[in-house]
Amino acid sequence: MSSPEGIEALCADLGVDYTDVRILMLAWKLKAEKQGYFTQDEWQTGLKALGVDSLSKLKKALPELEKEVENPSNYEDFYIYAFQYCLTEEKQKSVDIESICELLNLVLGVQFRPQVDSLVEYLKIQNDYKVINADQWINFLRFCKEISFPDLENYDATQAWPLILDNFVEWMRENQS
Repeated sequence: MSSPEGIEALCADLGVDYTDVRILMLAWKLKAEKQGYFTQDEWQTGLKALGVDSLSKLKKALPELEKEVENPSNYEDFYIYAFQYCLTEEKQKSVDIESICELLNLVLGVQFRPQVDSLVEYLKIQNDYKVINADQWINFLRFCKEISFPDLENYDATQAWPLILDNFVEWMRENQS
């Protein structure tokens, strides 16, 4: 089993930072269950799926992996995986706000920069929530994909949005006027 130190060494060999989103994408591709660890099995199965058998080939495969994740049919799976990967304790159901802000930047920042910046700003100043659960996380993505931004014209609070998003929209509207 590869340890966090082993993964840092792998990152150094690949020439990427261990906080690089592509390392999370690699973990997704390997179907890694535990953050910071790749089992021998996950590693072998994942590399076979990527069609690579050397470090130099893995380095070249990273841009392809990015394209694979960006494919809409895979993206939602990757997005949900990213949240689950952050659940490091047994029976843990939620992730702290600070980690969620980093994760939002990492996995949604490229596609939805304005929404992520506003959401992160809101999450850092609000006091109602200390953690985010999977339902709220999944709805952040739905919000980014479906709601016109920054005017929020098509946001309907009577629909089944988590309360945290109702509060976020209210905060956005107050700050716009």
